Amino acid sequence: MTILPHEKQILEYEETIAKVKEQNKHNALWSTTELKKLEDKLTQLKKKVYSNLSAWERVAICRHPKRPHAIDFIKNICDEFVEICGDRLFRDDPAVITGFATIGGVKYMLIAQEKGYDTESRLKRNFGMLHPEGYRKAMRCMRLAAKFKLPVLSLIDTPGAYPGLTAEERGQGWAIANNLLEMSRLPTPIIILLIGEGCSGGALGVGIGDVIGMLRHSYYSVISPEGCASILWKDASKNSVAAEALKMHAETLLELEVIDEIIEEPLGGAHHDPATVYQNVKKYIADQWRVLKKIPIPLLLEQRYQKFRKMGKFSIEEKPEIV
Repeated sequence: MTILPHEKQILEYEETIAKVKEQNKHNALWSTTELKKLEDKLTQLKKKVYSNLSAWERVAICRHPKRPHAIDFIKNICDEFVEICGDRLFRDDPAVITGFATIGGVKYMLIAQEKGYDTESRLKRNFGMLHPEGYRKAMRCMRLAAKFKLPVLSLIDTPGAYPGLTAEERGQGWAIANNLLEMSRLPTPIIILLIGEGCSGGALGVGIGDVIGMLRHSYYSVISPEGCASILWKDASKNSVAAEALKMHAETLLELEVIDEIIEEPLGGAHHDPATVYQNVKKYIADQWRVLKKIPIPLLLEQRYQKFRKMGKFSIEEKPEIV
């Protein structure tokens, strides 16, 4: 069981209450009212801890081993799923799962980045870092979606595209750039959802769409906090400072109009109550589809273009000349 540093106090309180209840079975020293007061204090403690999380603590929640992964969402939100493998050029990339999915009676083309759980699955999935063939596989499936007039649903969860020599030899930069171009003009609705990490071009390569949603404790950034710290300060231990500076969490990104909606998670993160998260995600997908399916394709593409064209707010301040 993985306990995050900010949860230690909560765990100790929970263990104390559990011991009191166990002892109370044999010797009733605590009344029902007193036990209720202890549980109320625990609830208050949770609210206090989880309402004052730092940016780095939220990154830890996003990376929690028990946090639902793409495979979990496929199993729990899809009525049916038929996987499509391979890019028809080189090989299949296990870091991305693609296929036809039925969710709430509606057929989608699902693109989902998967990081794996244990050592074996993480090695197989390459920790969610796609090779060029992964982006080509995703685009192959998106073109199928456009052909059959199916909406695309993209679940993002990656620490970034694979930075190794083999990926560069096979055209990593070109594969991502091509996806950016093709997704910007794909003639079918595209729904994007960040379920975990969303780093750099690794996320953006399957992240161009008509609407972008984020789970509350996921993050979306040009670089990981560790990478940012090592570049700016030559010190990876400054990851907490970097996490704060990057402004990569849902509330800030919603304010900057980088994303369109925040999907709520249970108190403390999705790993505490995955069933609630699946329900919230299904509602988000259904709500977005009801809106997008009514928009004519030419207008949809223009809105998609304008959405990304106007990202990046800045202001210019003119300073008086020094005489």
